[in-house]
Amino acid sequence: MSSRRMTTIAGSLVTASFSAVMILTVPAVARGPEPGSDKGGKAVDQAPAGVELTTLLSEKISVDNGSRKTTITATVKNGGTKESGAIRLLVVGFDGLKVTGVPGCSQIAEGDLPEGSNSGFSCPIDNLAAGASKSYAAEATFDLGSTGKICLPVQASDGSKTFWQQGPVPFGTTNPSPNAPATPLLLGTDNTPVAPEGGGELPRTGAPGRDVLPLGAAGAALLTAGAAGLWWSRRRAEPRGH
Repeated sequence: MSSRRMTTIAGSLVTASFSAVMILTVPAVARGPEPGSDKGGKAVDQAPAGVELTTLLSEKISVDNGSRKTTITATVKNGGTKESGAIRLLVVGFDGLKVTGVPGCSQIAEGDLPEGSNSGFSCPIDNLAAGASKSYAAEATFDLGSTGKICLPVQASDGSKTFWQQGPVPFGTTNPSPNAPATPLLLGTDNTPVAPEGGGELPRTGAPGRDVLPLGAAGAALLTAGAAGLWWSRRRAEPRGH
């Protein structure tokens, strides 16, 4: 995928508050709804008539405490009455969550990633029939010493429009389990990092001003404003003369 086509990714992402994540071992295509939740999702640009695109994430994932690996399912649905035509699903990681692979999808070049993200994959879909859904098993790592977020935009195949976006959504645990084989992380929960020996809270990661979903009072203000239509946007200028 060309850099020029990917530059529209950053300008299309929308800040949202909640979402969900689930575990699945293989990509699949299915009719009817998949298990999961579309919390934190919001329609952005108007989809073609008869097309209704949404995404789903589950309520819980499990992170291996040794390898830090986890698997996250990203599902895109067409709940409308007409075929979607060519679209693409983006799977983007933030902060302590890094997406390392999505079968059937292309890695987004570092220079084309949305502001604040550390990883991302673009999943082209030739067509999604009315009532159909498609799921991708995204491989990821989660640094339990920090917070983490994921984002699922659904765009036109050329990235010119974003029909739907779920996230960026935080998830984690308020009860770390450093001595257990794995740590379950829950939807909509800011992760409480495991404290090092001797106690003390680990600092939050991420450069100032690059956290897509501000926490604390700033986050509450953003959520309130978001209800009135305040969206995060970062647009890159298109090269002239092409």
